[in-house]
Amino acid sequence: MTRWLPALSSATLIGLIILGLCWELLLAPLRPGGSWLVLKIVPLLFALPGVLHGRRYTYQWACLLACLYLCEGLTRAYTDASPANHLAMLEAALALAFLVSAMLHARATRPSVA
Repeated sequence: MTRWLPALSSATLIGLIILGLCWELLLAPLRPGGSWLVLKIVPLLFALPGVLHGRRYTYQWACLLACLYLCEGLTRAYTDASPANHLAMLEAALALAFLVSAMLHARATRPSVA
């Protein structure tokens, strides 16, 4: 039943990384030519190997990390002008999908209590 959760978590995490790169370098940077905000993807890069290998501990702390990206996406969706607000809504959706799938995967793989 939960075999699709790691794939969804990996896909949404990779999506957040690609979106962060494209957003801050090409699509809607704060300054022409790119912005230092592209560094916001670095924490996601630290989580990527653990998520790809299915490490439960990484899923747990990456859930907390996803909350930051969800908050940023929701805040910027409300405050930024187009097209950045559309990118922010996509970021919020990806972060929420990652958060839910990662939490469910971490819950499904928890050790049984004897």
